[in-house]
Amino acid sequence: MTKAMRFMAMVIALSMFGVFISSQFACAASEISRDGRFVAYDDGTVLDTKTSLVWAAKDNGSNVNWFNAKAYCENYRGGGYTDWRMPTIVELQSLYDGRRLQNADCGGAPVHVATELIRFTCRYAWSSERQGGEFALFFFDRGYSRFYPQSYDGLRILPVRLGK
Repeated sequence: MTKAMRFMAMVIALSMFGVFISSQFACAASEISRDGRFVAYDDGTVLDTKTSLVWAAKDNGSNVNWFNAKAYCENYRGGGYTDWRMPTIVELQSLYDGRRLQNADCGGAPVHVATELIRFTCRYAWSSERQGGEFALFFFDRGYSRFYPQSYDGLRILPVRLGK
C-alpha cells in the first residue's frame, strides 16, 4: 500500500469515527424554561431533576397501539439522541400530580401532569410493561394504571431516556 493510499484510508477512518461520535452525543441544548424540578430545553426535551430522566416535551399526538408506540420510541430522535425508549409505569407515575391540571386536546377530563413543560394531548399513555398478552397503560386523568391488549389503539406514547 502506498503512502497516499494509507493517508486516504486514515482520513476516511477518522471521518467515519467523527460521524459515529457525533451521532452518539447530541449537541448541548440551551435551557428555555424551568418549572420546579423540571427543566425544558430548546431541543424539545425536558429534564426531571428528581429522577434524572429526560422526557420528550410532548407525546406523539395521535392514537397508537402498543407496537406502534414501541416503534415510535425506538425511532424518536428528539434532542439528537438515539437511546429513547418506552417508559415504565413507575416512570409515568412520577409525572402524575393530582393537584395540577392540563386540558387534553382529545376532549374529556383534564390530565394531571406535574409540569406544564410536558404536554399530553390525551389522557392515556402506554408503558413498556407487559402481563401475559396485555400491556400497561397509565391514566393521567385519574392517576392509576391498567393492562390492555397491545392491539388497542386509543393511547399516546411519551418517549423517555436516562439523562447523563
